[in-house]
Amino acid sequence: MSNRVVQGRMVTPERLAELIEGEPPMEADGIEDADRQCPDCGGDVLAVSYMPSVTELITGYKCQDCDWAADDR
Repeated sequence: MSNRVVQGRMVTPERLAELIEGEPPMEADGIEDADRQCPDCGGDVLAVSYMPSVTELITGYKCQDCDWAADDR
């Protein structure tokens, strides 16, 4: 899937990566279900792979319902 609803707003993979990272990524892949629950609120978590720089490929995780976010660094 390309776009998903996060905290009541439709987001693209690039925007989701920006919410996780704090700044726009160079590139982002599609958004997927992470098959886990948010440790803060118990909501569904989404995953997105993105490149914050030329030398890094990160998988970021973001709750659809609250501000919780993490990455695999």
